[in-house]
Amino acid sequence: MIAIGCDHGGLNIKNAVIDYLKENDIEYKDFGCDTPESVDYPIYAYQVASAVAQGNADFGIICCGTGIGVSMVANKVKGIRASVVTDEFCAEMTRRHNNANVLCMGGRVISEETAVKLADIFLHTDYEGGRHAKRVQMITDIENGNFNV
Repeated sequence: MIAIGCDHGGLNIKNAVIDYLKENDIEYKDFGCDTPESVDYPIYAYQVASAVAQGNADFGIICCGTGIGVSMVANKVKGIRASVVTDEFCAEMTRRHNNANVLCMGGRVISEETAVKLADIFLHTDYEGGRHAKRVQMITDIENGNFNV
């Protein structure tokens, strides 16, 4: 299941990604928002990230104007590795090398078509593990206060 949400700045790309999820029979839960009226992005980013962190969703997709604000919020939730992505290479590498579990995108930065393409890549790329596992573990150690240099 995919948890998805946005603020007003990401509404257009969130809706495009939801259309893609529906067309591909991918289960999702929409945490909002649903109108172009100004809202506070931390509410939606937190709800999506929490759903992923609690195991209620496999991945999260959060959209705002740039993707930056929602990524900052999501990364405050323990267990979340959220990345702002603007191109295909980064969408692949954030999964393949960093085992990201939340995709963040900006409706004022990328088109609806690009958002759908990036979501597709993100959702269909496997984590490589291997040499990257040590680094992902370091991220977890920092998060848990156990990182020693």
